Amino acid sequence: MLTDDQIKKVALGIIGEIAPEADIENLDPALRFRDQFDFDSVDFMNFAVALQEQLRVDIPEADYPQLATLKGCIAYLKSKIDP
Repeated sequence: MLTDDQIKKVALGIIGEIAPEADIENLDPALRFRDQFDFDSVDFMNFAVALQEQLRVDIPEADYPQLATLKGCIAYLKSKIDP
């Protein structure tokens, strides 16, 4: 069972690798990633795939929009990891 903070740490770590220019320290958890830094559709796909690999969860492509914000990402992954 992962905590919100653990999921957040994984997500922010992946973002830091994909978009090193992102100011992850001051990220607004309620705003979409692409509204806060340069995060195109390929970056987002890489983000979703990396989340699946690191957290060992299956994320159907139809659910990707739920990963658009840090807040949504944590809530979605929490429900997948700890149903």
